[in-house]
Amino acid sequence: MDDLQEFRAPQSMTTSELGDSLARLVWESFTDFLAREDVETPLPRPEALRDGDGTPESESAEEALIFFMWAHTRGAQQAFLGRVADATIRRGLDALHRAVFDDMIAHGTPEAQLPIFEQRVGARYAEYNQAAAESDERLGAAVSRHVGGDPAESRAVAHAMTERAIAVANPLRDFLEEVELVDAEG
Repeated sequence: MDDLQEFRAPQSMTTSELGDSLARLVWESFTDFLAREDVETPLPRPEALRDGDGTPESESAEEALIFFMWAHTRGAQQAFLGRVADATIRRGLDALHRAVFDDMIAHGTPEAQLPIFEQRVGARYAEYNQAAAESDERLGAAVSRHVGGDPAESRAVAHAMTERAIAVANPLRDFLEEVELVDAEG
């Protein structure tokens, strides 16, 4: 989230601009995570998301992407809730998801696989929202179950994932609180 500190918040942003900006942040967080450059809360076993040749293990990597999409979605929802119409927030978040899905297709994900991935996204968001409403510990445990890793290290992984969610959502929320979200469609 250091990228947010480099910029001043624009006075206003359209829902499309919000979606594109959030998608860029999701991909930056995700690639930093896979590259092990995000060292604020390192996972105990970096190889947990990699297969034998060191490349990201597909399902665990997708789960990590879903987690970062959720964390950015949550930060944006928290920033705009109560001051922007729910439909406007939804359009901005739909633009985020559309941008991420388009990027996935552009980088080799078969379009036919997208509906299944979208279903997983919806299921994880529901699970993560419920867990976050209960406690940070439950959120970390939920994410840890899906991202993978050694069950013996699940508590440490859960703690690291909770810290990552906070490290993404809080600065994003603070940044977006200064932004007026303009609904170009509404």
